[in-house]
Amino acid sequence: MSTKNIRLEVMRFLEKNVDTFIDQYLIPVEKIWQPTDYLPNSEKETFFDDVKELRELAKDLPYDFWVVLVGDTITEEALPTYESWLMQVEGIDNVERNGWSRWIRQWTSEENRHGDLLNKYLYLSGRVNMREIEQTTQHLISDGFDIGTGRDPYKNFVYTSFQELATFVSHNRVAELAKKAGDDKLSRMCKRIASDEMRHHHAYSEFVNSIFEVDASEMMLAFQYMMKQKIVMPAHFLRESGQKISTAFEQFSNAAQRIGVYTATDYVDIMQKLISKWNIDKITGLTDEAERARDFLMKLPARMTKISERLVVPPDSYIFKWVQPAVK
Repeated sequence: MSTKNIRLEVMRFLEKNVDTFIDQYLIPVEKIWQPTDYLPNSEKETFFDDVKELRELAKDLPYDFWVVLVGDTITEEALPTYESWLMQVEGIDNVERNGWSRWIRQWTSEENRHGDLLNKYLYLSGRVNMREIEQTTQHLISDGFDIGTGRDPYKNFVYTSFQELATFVSHNRVAELAKKAGDDKLSRMCKRIASDEMRHHHAYSEFVNSIFEVDASEMMLAFQYMMKQKIVMPAHFLRESGQKISTAFEQFSNAAQRIGVYTATDYVDIMQKLISKWNIDKITGLTDEAERARDFLMKLPARMTKISERLVVPPDSYIFKWVQPAVK
């Protein structure tokens, strides 16, 4: 049987438990939080006072903070791209609406709330150029993305396991910075988003765990492949209006590094967490090729740490069209 057919068999085998995964890791629409729970209520007479308070608190947040918050928002709003990509993965049947496609739709519907909340907050804050942000979002969706996984479910689940943990780190750090600046309401918003990301990370990493139990060698090779080529962020094609594809991503990443929201050290930490979570050192019955892949993975965090220590981040902020410096 070919590698592709084995993967399809494994996906069908795991699909039997998809409803259990949905019940364990996703929350029914009627019970989960919604963006309006954290924003000024336009139906109340206090709406304008609440917006004024939001804008006053926003004035004290530094420039790179706004760049990162905008980049995070745009990343979250590109959900149509992520859903269409996942629907193409082998074993996820969009036509027959199997268990996996049901998972993807419900996961997407939860994720969609994140961009909705952050977008409304940015609009009310008065600190950003919403039209420029909207153009960047449209570009990101129309440009699509290539994360190097193809239609391989094993590689895709490694990617989502890593990426959900990375977004948890990012949103959680933004929440900490907002709280430190005295903006408790924004901090609560970002904490709530971060908690969703962690819950989703647990789900995708459990999918990988289940695959290791039934197809350990191929799962090990897929993990090695993704770590070898490095995980690219969902917004790696980020650009501002009038610019070429990907030209804004490095500057956005530099801003996140400068304020400690997401750093090269975090990348290595996440890699190590996945190696530990999946008990890579204890898996048995591997082929010779998979054993070599395991050896590579076990040594990789130390190698990546040395590389990250040599990384130099520009000290000065790049001025984006999204955010203009605050007038003193």
